Amino acid sequence: MDFDIENPLELVTDKLESWLSAMIKMLPNLVVAIIIVIVFYLIARLARNGVKKLFQRVSSNYAVNNLFSNIVFIGLFIAGIFIALGILDLTTLVGSLLAGVGIVGLALGFAFQDIAANFISGIIIAFQQPFKVGDIIENDGHMGIVTDVSLRITTIKTFQGLEVLIPNKQLFQNVVTNYTRTNERRVDLGVGVSYGDDLAKVKKVTIDAVSKLDSIDKNRDVTLFFNEFGDSSINFSVRFWAKSPKQPDYLAAQSDAVMAIQHAYNENDIMIPFPIRTLDFGIKGGEKLSEMVLQHSNGNGKH
Repeated sequence: MDFDIENPLELVTDKLESWLSAMIKMLPNLVVAIIIVIVFYLIARLARNGVKKLFQRVSSNYAVNNLFSNIVFIGLFIAGIFIALGILDLTTLVGSLLAGVGIVGLALGFAFQDIAANFISGIIIAFQQPFKVGDIIENDGHMGIVTDVSLRITTIKTFQGLEVLIPNKQLFQNVVTNYTRTNERRVDLGVGVSYGDDLAKVKKVTIDAVSKLDSIDKNRDVTLFFNEFGDSSINFSVRFWAKSPKQPDYLAAQSDAVMAIQHAYNENDIMIPFPIRTLDFGIKGGEKLSEMVLQHSNGNGKH
C-alpha cells in the first residue's frame, strides 16, 4: 500500500504558514497590548502610592491603608490586562475569565462568609476608631487593654495577664464599653448602715471621709444617695471619680474609699450591720423564741 507523504506535509506547511501570517497581522496589536499592560502597570503603581498617602491622612491603620492601595493597584492592572486581551481580539477568553472570576468569587463568599464579615468589620472599625491600641475596653465579659487591632481580630490583654483574641465581627455587632475614651471613670460604691443610725450624720461622715482621699479627682464632687430599705440595713451608693480611668487607679480609689469609710464609721459609732434573720415560731407568727414554754419529757410520758 502506498502512502501519499507530500499531502500531509503540505497540510502542516499550510497550517504553519497561516499561523505565521496571523501572527504577523496580529503583531501590531500585540505590541500595542504589551504597551497598554506596561502603561497600566505604571499607572497602577502611581495610583497605589497616591491612595496610600491619601488614606494616611484619614486613617492611622497601616493594614487598612495597604489594603485599599493594593486593591486600587490590582484593579487598574487587571483592567489593563482585559483591555489588552480585547485589542488582541480575544473577547471569548475575556468573557470566560470574567465568568470564572464571578463564579469563584461567589463560591469563596459562601465558603468564607465569617472571615469576610470579620474582614469588613475590621475595615469599618479602622475608620470609625471606637477604640485604639492602649484603650481599656470590655466586650461580652472580656475586659482588658487593646494591644493590637488587625483587619480580622482585635487582641486585648486582660488584667489577669491573659491574651484574648476577639473577632472584629463580634466587636462590631455587640456592645463595646470603652473606659478610656472619655478620660474619666466614676466609682459607684454600695454601702449599708444600721436602721438605728442618723442618716444625716452618715451622709456627712461618708462624704467627708471619701473627699480627703488622694486617689480621687478632687475637682469633682462626692455624692451620696440613699437607695432602699434593705433586709437588715438602709442601703446607699456613694459616688466619686477616680483620678485616672486606668484600671489600677480605679481599683486604688475604690479600695481607699472602703478603708476610709470603715475607719470613719468606727470613730463615729456608725454600724454596718451583719445580715439579720428572725426565726418566728408559732402558727400565726409574732411569738418570740424566748417567750415560748419549752416542754420536755420526764421519761414517764409526762410533760
